[in-house]
Amino acid sequence: MRQQLPDRDLTLVVLRERGPVLELIVSVLSAIERFGVDGADRRLLVDHEIDEIASTPTKLRAAVKDLNDAQLDTPYRDGGWTVRQVVHHVADSHMNAYIRLRLALTEDKPTIKPYDESRWANLADAKLPVGVSQTLLECVHARWDAVWRAMKSEEFSRALIHPEHGVRNVDWLLFLYEWHGKHHTAHITELRKQRGW
Repeated sequence: MRQQLPDRDLTLVVLRERGPVLELIVSVLSAIERFGVDGADRRLLVDHEIDEIASTPTKLRAAVKDLNDAQLDTPYRDGGWTVRQVVHHVADSHMNAYIRLRLALTEDKPTIKPYDESRWANLADAKLPVGVSQTLLECVHARWDAVWRAMKSEEFSRALIHPEHGVRNVDWLLFLYEWHGKHHTAHITELRKQRGW
């Protein structure tokens, strides 16, 4: 008899309350192992995560549709990035993630390079129209999706080293970036709800 995973969204909410996002990702991966999700069931879960990542450009584009410059230059929270900066950040982050995945698949336990997100968010290109990063994100995701979908099961356990978080594997990247796209899209959609845009 196959064990049922608990409702995934509920599990994520509960885990998110217990610590940082990176710990959440590790906790989710541990739960997958604990509940014995493997074979076809595991592939279904992986495919779901890949589908979610693939949908990020479309969802992000919809989130900013019809916003004017004043709205795009509104911080999503006090002291937070503007909507424009969030869109550019997602493109920056997902470009880095795509390269990290390629490194993990082609090198033996590569050390990936972190970057200073807040400094990147204040460079001149973070003031460009959001369409620039939306197009960039769509192109990166087209290639990223092709790599994800072609991967063999054993490739998801390939290791990489993050200087701040230690040894991780490709599964970690998958779950982290599935969350990441939703997280930042929600910043924008929640702001729109609050402001009635």
